[in-house]
Amino acid sequence: MASPTLQELLTTFDRGDVSFILICSALVLFMVPGLGFLYSGLARRKSALSLLWVVVASNAVVIFQWYFWGYSLTFSSTATNGFIGNLRHFGLQHVLNEPSPGSPLIPELLYSFYQLQFAAVTVAILMGAVAERGRVLPAMVFAFIWATIVYAPVACWAWNVNGWGFKWGVLDYAGGGPVEIGSGVGGLAYSWVLGRRAKRELINFRPHNVSLVVLGTFMLWFGWIGFNAGSAFGANLRAAVAGWNTGIAAAFSGIVWCLLDFRHNRKYTMVGFCSGTIAGLVAATPSSGMIPPWASVVLGIVSGICCNYATKIKHWVRIDDALDLFAEHGVAGIIGLLFNGIFAADYIISLDEVNTAIPGGFMQRNFKQLYIQFGYVVACCSYVFVVTAVICKVMDYIPGLSLRCTDEAEIIGMDEHDIGEFVQDFVEVRRAFDAWNPPTESVEEKDAMKADIVAAGDRHGGYTDIGDGQSLSRTQSRIRTAVPSDSEKDAGAKVDVYTAGDRHGHNDLELAVPANPQGRRSLSRGRQ
Repeated sequence: MASPTLQELLTTFDRGDVSFILICSALVLFMVPGLGFLYSGLARRKSALSLLWVVVASNAVVIFQWYFWGYSLTFSSTATNGFIGNLRHFGLQHVLNEPSPGSPLIPELLYSFYQLQFAAVTVAILMGAVAERGRVLPAMVFAFIWATIVYAPVACWAWNVNGWGFKWGVLDYAGGGPVEIGSGVGGLAYSWVLGRRAKRELINFRPHNVSLVVLGTFMLWFGWIGFNAGSAFGANLRAAVAGWNTGIAAAFSGIVWCLLDFRHNRKYTMVGFCSGTIAGLVAATPSSGMIPPWASVVLGIVSGICCNYATKIKHWVRIDDALDLFAEHGVAGIIGLLFNGIFAADYIISLDEVNTAIPGGFMQRNFKQLYIQFGYVVACCSYVFVVTAVICKVMDYIPGLSLRCTDEAEIIGMDEHDIGEFVQDFVEVRRAFDAWNPPTESVEEKDAMKADIVAAGDRHGGYTDIGDGQSLSRTQSRIRTAVPSDSEKDAGAKVDVYTAGDRHGHNDLELAVPANPQGRRSLSRGRQ
């Protein structure tokens, strides 16, 4: 087949629209490190970097998958089965200057690049399910498989011109089904197969760095403008409405969530405000280009309330959804889709000057739209949960691909076990406060001590001298500090056990020391 000539490549695409979608693609990509910082801040310090790693690494996996066959399986217009595409665009073949299947305003090559970012963000969201007990290498294998047989079909249903959802009239503007239900319900299934964290990990649990949570949240908000406004596929008025709706829903949801937390705890929690903000952003994803701004006020309030209370569902079903993927993404995505069935307005949808024949929702007397949206939600939730769980179960039976780490890895943290680096670390000469030698004024003694001490926790596997003629590795040191000494047992000393690894800076899992009648002391990094 002859290569196209320069004249054939020249098209009438508006360069403003093309530039706008290129910028939006970069904004959506920016959401990936935002998710990494969010997840890292919400986790314990000993597993924070592993979450950042799986989010960033999954982006690379999805780029390969999307180039290899992901785009073709999702958007090839020659497939007519309504469920999944074919391999016509394998390796991005026949993807260049033709009008895209999503909009005639931009070329297909640009459309495929923009949709790549959606797939990458979806898998990155789902990676939060591995929190604090999932192995990173099997998670990458899972990411490739999941993007192929879960994300690609669900995205095909609503966005491919031959998808059954598209033909049925489903209104899913920017991904309530493939992105939000896909990541939220998929994350719930992954967490279910992975199993609950050890009970000791749930005692006194707190995010290790709330500043990272705030940073990640507003990086997401920044990128979400490109996510939703860019889904108008042009620099037009519909994109502006989508941007406004995104901000309105996020703001109202964040405020409502924060007020609900204040009602219970009498504290205006920063994590609560960030959680509500993300719930509003998620709810706006399928609806921001479909509903008028006043409806987004209602959407923000409803999503803030519903998602706040949805965080209790994981306790009812006894699934350790550590980062609330289902409550934040699954529930909010469902709410946004159902709002389309009620509040979708034809005069908003037609602002892109392309979709001028799509009817509105229930409020515009298109009563069937509500049950169409409901049916689509049920189909997405059922397919995503079942197929994700099957993938996880099958992988667990394959040697070397079991998803869950060992008990020892969970104790010492996934950063040390799988990554070998840490999101933040400190130069230490002792892990336990009471293992320090008594102070000395002798220069000779000081020099002798300096010769014996090896800093613990360096990336080269250094050991720590514990002051009794022995050297323990970092792992052994953590386990040792969780057990009272024989002398303490013989003396019948009362032992206080309390959880470390929380936002107050403790290092170890459980530190057991003789009770201090003058007040409880911190054993982290030798602080009194």
